[in-house]
Amino acid sequence: MADHGPTTLELVEVKSEDIMAERRGFYEAFMAGTTWAAGATIIILVLMWIFLV
Repeated sequence: MADHGPTTLELVEVKSEDIMAERRGFYEAFMAGTTWAAGATIIILVLMWIFLV
């Protein structure tokens, strides 16, 4: 088996300001998707109520 030397990791301090924009964007996309999914579900249920009953 090949012998690999030790790897060096460079650790940097992560501040909340650095990742806040990414998390906020994810949250906004998640909320938009949830809203659209709930709306689509309601529309499908109303259409089922109208055409199947």
